[in-house]
Amino acid sequence: MKVRIVLKKRFFAVENAYLEGKLDTVFVNNQIKFLTTLSASLIKNRFLNYLEKDKSTVNKWASVYQVMCDTIPVEYNAKVYTYEPFEYDFNDVFGHKTRENLFVSKLLETRKGNCHSLPYLYKILSEELGVEANLALAPNHIYIKHRSLKEGWYNTELTSGIFSIDAWIMASGFVHVDAIANGVYMKALNNKESIALILLDLATNYQNKFPKQDGSFVLKCCDAAIRAYPNLAAALILRAETHKTLLEKETNKEKHDLLFKNLEKEYAYIHEIGYRNMPENMYLTWLVSLKTERNKYENKKLNAFNKQ
Repeated sequence: MKVRIVLKKRFFAVENAYLEGKLDTVFVNNQIKFLTTLSASLIKNRFLNYLEKDKSTVNKWASVYQVMCDTIPVEYNAKVYTYEPFEYDFNDVFGHKTRENLFVSKLLETRKGNCHSLPYLYKILSEELGVEANLALAPNHIYIKHRSLKEGWYNTELTSGIFSIDAWIMASGFVHVDAIANGVYMKALNNKESIALILLDLATNYQNKFPKQDGSFVLKCCDAAIRAYPNLAAALILRAETHKTLLEKETNKEKHDLLFKNLEKEYAYIHEIGYRNMPENMYLTWLVSLKTERNKYENKKLNAFNKQ
């Protein structure tokens, strides 16, 4: 229980830091409470077509999935209201205009999010219900991996509400076999590795907020993230890019040469573990392909969310 609380607090602490303490924590907590309560009511009041020993856990995952992706009739004071699911927001997917477009708090406020905020919220809600939800990475992308007794490992894609197969991730064209073997992509992240993603967000937010900073805080965040998740490519890249900026400012030849040699090693390692850069326009095309080619990439065996 302690780990789950720490994770939730860290997600929002990073957002609050960027917002300079102006995050509406009352609103955020009330929204999380409402969504958790709605998830719990689904667990209690509907039949799940799943009969394995881990039904209780799968039922909780199913309820969070429904809250995130489905339209739900909700009865309150003898009236039936329609609960609308979250939507994917194609506006500023990478947070270039403002980092707030990547925030869970923005998702809760607008009901629109992306491959950053949607899986983060899914993880928060799952852990509020007392079950794990593993984040996983693909090029420029975050999704959810679960393991059930019936199906083994399977993917939950919040951007489109589809249970995608691994072939969709491979279809991006930027997943090298070495990246899979080295845990760069498609690995079910544990909580320690998930915290590395939060540290990376902290570093990136700080860099965005203070573009003229000396790089020391960013490097501290990157180093901590890499200790927790050694092959987190985005952290390795941010560390290398920060070292490159320092190299360009270095006037001492001896220090410059040393920094250059270290930078070469950093970039070589990033390539060695299998990372390949995916252009942003290609990412968006790949993301849309999950809907346009749904029959090709959807895991059709997952019928655990059917009702009787």
